[in-house]
Amino acid sequence: MNDLRRTLALAVVMLAVVAGCAAPSPTVAPRNPAALDEDQTYEPIIDPDNFSHPLANDYYPLEPGVTTVFEGDGEHVEVTVTAETKVIRGITTHVITDQVTVDGELTEDTVDWYAADNFGNVWYFGEKTAEYENGEITSTEGSWEAGVDGALPGIIMLADPRVGDTYRQEFYAGEAEDVAKIYAMEESVTVPKDTYDLVLVTEDWSLLTPDVHERKWYAPGIGVVLEETVRGGSGTLSLIDVVGP
Repeated sequence: MNDLRRTLALAVVMLAVVAGCAAPSPTVAPRNPAALDEDQTYEPIIDPDNFSHPLANDYYPLEPGVTTVFEGDGEHVEVTVTAETKVIRGITTHVITDQVTVDGELTEDTVDWYAADNFGNVWYFGEKTAEYENGEITSTEGSWEAGVDGALPGIIMLADPRVGDTYRQEFYAGEAEDVAKIYAMEESVTVPKDTYDLVLVTEDWSLLTPDVHERKWYAPGIGVVLEETVRGGSGTLSLIDVVGP
């Protein structure tokens, strides 16, 4: 073999080696990884590697130390992103507390677990909830944790939401089956705290109680600023303050 042919042969071999060692193409996540399809089994792909470098979602920020305060229909609600974390299915989630008081008396105390993935979807991994009356727990119905008794996580906010997208927020058969639909985008809304633009609106309901629907308005950089029951009842909850960093 002459020198030219030997050189060309080596070049081909080296290219083959490089090609074989090259990193695989990045995985592209489905745009709606928790899409609602009642005709198919719900099997979201939950890979801890997809949560290794979480990307913040502007419509559902998870900034520790921030408390959003709401009032409406006699209720006072404080939602706090704590500095605590909880590992669920190998994924580190943020611990969020949600406390409801009426006339200064605690009526509901919930701990939620959320985590953003590398694409910016915010996943909901469960909740531990308790209802109170006269200082005593009366119910823990609706509590669930992903990976326990067949419960599966859902999405609380999509990375790339589009009007009409419908997705599961949680799945614990017969106990917790909330879903949401992107109802509108680029809206404006005024609440006691402020006026917000570029607002995203969802319509939420449970497959267990489909006659009750609620809309939620999400403002960039804050999250929920208004909630309103629009079917099967009435009631509103409006943002009055944001405390913290």
